[in-house]
Amino acid sequence: MAGGFALWLRPRFYTDLMGNEPVCGWKHENAARRRGALRIAGLDEVGRGPMFGPVVAAAVILPKDCPLQGLTDSKKLSEKVREHFDREIRLSAVAWSVAVVDVETIDRINIRQASLLAMRLAVEQLALRPDYLLIDGIDTIDWPGPQQAVVQGDATSLSIAAASVLAKVHRDRLLVELDGQYPGYGLARHKGYCSTEHLAALKRLGPTPLHRKSFAPVAQTALQFE
Repeated sequence: MAGGFALWLRPRFYTDLMGNEPVCGWKHENAARRRGALRIAGLDEVGRGPMFGPVVAAAVILPKDCPLQGLTDSKKLSEKVREHFDREIRLSAVAWSVAVVDVETIDRINIRQASLLAMRLAVEQLALRPDYLLIDGIDTIDWPGPQQAVVQGDATSLSIAAASVLAKVHRDRLLVELDGQYPGYGLARHKGYCSTEHLAALKRLGPTPLHRKSFAPVAQTALQFE
């Protein structure tokens, strides 16, 4: 990381250390290594809450002690910083992958199961098979190997934080593209979440094919037939 960029991040990094916020580091990875793991993949998903668009997951295997100072939960980072780390992670990672599960699947199997499916697909797409998984949240996935669910994992594990960044940057870019296909909803701004703007547009325009029909705001919207 460039020195100037590191210095720019440092004040917030040290502020987080001084407060009660969790610290993003290597403790979960180091514990896995003490149990014999060599290729530890961090997993996270983005897009459980929106009423529009797919859910996206990423899996990342970082080299030991990879220098990603200031990396943490993608939701705590600005767009500019996320874009920076997205490039750094792709360059530094031993292996990484991004997987997308579409709206039809979300409506068929529910968003929780779709999120777990997206993370499993991300693991399966890695160029190297991991021997240990660190997964953000309370759930593990359908995978025949050792794994650990980590509450607040995206804020305490650098591997999971890296996955959260790749997943969020990928999904945000996708929503910006979809904003051009479905104008009037403000997708580039709210990324499909249930904002006041989005709810008003949904009421005014009705749902698109990429709105999640199983989500209450969409299900309660009167469909317009011609």
